[in-house]
Amino acid sequence: MPQTVERRGRPASPGLAAGPLVRLEAPRQIRTTSGDPASEQAALTAAVAEAVDAIRTLADATGGDAADILEFQVAMLEDEALTGPAYERVAAGTDAAAAWSATLAEQIAGYEAAEDDYFRARAADLRDLRDEVLRRLAGEDELALPEAAVLTGEDVTPTRFLSVDWSRGGGIALSAGSPSSHVAMLARSRGVPMVVGLGELDLSGHEAAIVDAYSGRVILSPADDHWSAYETARAAEAKRAGEEATAAHRPATTAGGERIAVMINVAEPEELDGIDPAICDGIGLVRTEFLFHRGGIPDEETQYRAYRRILEWAAPRPVVLRTLDAGGDKPIAGLTIDDESNPFLGTRGIRLCLARPDVFRVQLRALARAAVHGNARIMLPMVTVPEEIDRAAEQLDAVVAELTAEGVPHARPPLGIMVEVPAVAVVPELFRRAAFFSIGSNDLTQYTTASARDIAAVSGLNDAGHPAVIALIGRVVAAARALGIDVSLCGDMGGDPAHIPALIAAGLRSVSVAPPQVGRAKLAIATAVTP
Repeated sequence: MPQTVERRGRPASPGLAAGPLVRLEAPRQIRTTSGDPASEQAALTAAVAEAVDAIRTLADATGGDAADILEFQVAMLEDEALTGPAYERVAAGTDAAAAWSATLAEQIAGYEAAEDDYFRARAADLRDLRDEVLRRLAGEDELALPEAAVLTGEDVTPTRFLSVDWSRGGGIALSAGSPSSHVAMLARSRGVPMVVGLGELDLSGHEAAIVDAYSGRVILSPADDHWSAYETARAAEAKRAGEEATAAHRPATTAGGERIAVMINVAEPEELDGIDPAICDGIGLVRTEFLFHRGGIPDEETQYRAYRRILEWAAPRPVVLRTLDAGGDKPIAGLTIDDESNPFLGTRGIRLCLARPDVFRVQLRALARAAVHGNARIMLPMVTVPEEIDRAAEQLDAVVAELTAEGVPHARPPLGIMVEVPAVAVVPELFRRAAFFSIGSNDLTQYTTASARDIAAVSGLNDAGHPAVIALIGRVVAAARALGIDVSLCGDMGGDPAHIPALIAAGLRSVSVAPPQVGRAKLAIATAVTP
């Protein structure tokens, strides 16, 4: 038996896990080639099509933010700029697997060498697509995991993560990775313990591991005392989970008795199944783009039914419905712009909606119609200048006038904005025409620190607790109070006990978190001291 090895990394998703080690390896690429270019092209075409179908099926099954990530991968895989060179190699006599590997290697190298953080981050998506197609060319079966497996390797791809049945337990321990990556966000939303940044791991002979994703510690081949300590910690964790479940059904108050509103973030109506509305003070964020990843741009009736379902679930509590936030890492076929050099700083969010009034007005009509079924508020993402609020308000007024003339029941919800662009957070007073502010902590942190949240090399800079981020949040809260505007915060920061005291100290009195984080957030609020 190998000696016990302890390593320290960075917690990416809190929790405890222990079980057999499963090494994440690249595809073997063992395949008998036909030697016939036509046959090889047919094999590659079939493998790409199978990968697309598998990723789409996975997106449909998971929904929410996971679907956004997967749909982005589908868009890349269907882009002839990506696949074309591989087919050219096959036509010249290279076998399908070698042609695909060589083509993707060039693409990956190009993305990794890009000056722009966004494109460097997309290299991980390309490695995922490379492996998905190669596995199908080689006829490899899906990875069979034992119960409570601990996945380990350099990194884990979104498709691999989402294909695992995490209800059986398990965790992740990576030599690289980032706490701000897409997979880390998925792990947090599903309660999967995850540690990243462990450095090069020699796994020779090691068969089991303990993952402490609270402290960032990973133990390979644990000794008896480690197992004993793990069982004690698990018992404490189970007790804490019970406390969180109890706290979730109580109002959130600080140590001094001040009431704090705790709302939830929702990516699609199905997430509400099984959730008791009593645990929250409303829904602080509905990511309406989930509808746009279900087979194209949805019509008005489809949107109306989905929004109505969410509003009725929450009534009479408020529901903040964010208008389509497409672009960046959330492309939508036939809507977003494919060839922008920097999509995160390009035509996304409200910029895209105003550029496509035909799509925007359909959504606004559906939102206004659904508003009669609950306490609706409309929120505009990626606002940068006050004129964007005015232009959106004009569009909303126009569709309200249409609905009135048509005799269709409707209401005009208040129109607020996401505060995620530093230009807004620096001078929030300029945006007094907004009915409310909701601070988007993820993008505000990313833009303020100039560090992409899914690039491991700069993940240490992507810190929501950075003094500049905290100062901007405090500035927004103070300005909102002076203007008499409601202000809340949605994003990972609001559900993180490590950040909640600073948010409350900054004057924030409302947060919106992922549903599983409600109890944890309320417990953290209970120990926080207001200024």
